[in-house]
Amino acid sequence: MTSFVLVPGAWLGGWVWKKVTPILEKEGHRVFAVTLTGMGERVHLFSNEFGIETTVRDVQNIIRYNDLDDVVLVGHSFAAKVVASVADKIPERTRLVIYLDTFQPEKIRTPQQSFQPNEFGKLEPGQTTVPFTDEVLKTIGKDVLGADKEWMNSFATPWPLRYATDPITLTEKFDKVKGAHIFCTRSGIDVNEIIAGKWGKIEGNYRIIESAHFPMVTKPEETARALIDLSSG
Repeated sequence: MTSFVLVPGAWLGGWVWKKVTPILEKEGHRVFAVTLTGMGERVHLFSNEFGIETTVRDVQNIIRYNDLDDVVLVGHSFAAKVVASVADKIPERTRLVIYLDTFQPEKIRTPQQSFQPNEFGKLEPGQTTVPFTDEVLKTIGKDVLGADKEWMNSFATPWPLRYATDPITLTEKFDKVKGAHIFCTRSGIDVNEIIAGKWGKIEGNYRIIESAHFPMVTKPEETARALIDLSSG
């Protein structure tokens, strides 16, 4: 039995794992689908005073208060830096970090992973969140259609900008944490180039899913199987 802690990416909450969770549980695994502060059902808690460290504490507290050990952390999209930071703080409780359609943070001691998400529209002065729009799905989620699209549009919440712009700083403890990857073929970056090392050496095992950026919605069976395979390897 594996304890999966699933951390969603921008605009999402624990709800986005709805199709994946029962598959994992049917296989006998424990699943904890996290909603980060200020998004999903916790959108009412949004404050620009909260940054990336708040999200790290969100996940740490799930692990602590459920008394979890030997955890498999799964970080989707920007949440790569969340799960990497968690693993850096509690490596003794972390079996594996799985990076879902995202990059693994570097093993460096300087601040990293700060970015401006202006690919989805111009950011105005003083803007504190990034809205979920049709442009998002056109750019990175082209296979989210019909009922799935309606569902995502009805549940998605604005992404706190500081979660993108705040950097993380990892210690030498992160260097010992095992990582694995799930790559999606239709997210806008050539998976073959990633595997070939164009963007840096890939460490750990990986699986490839024929989907855009939200495989937990469009390819839940394949996503669940990839998580199980990587966690047991």
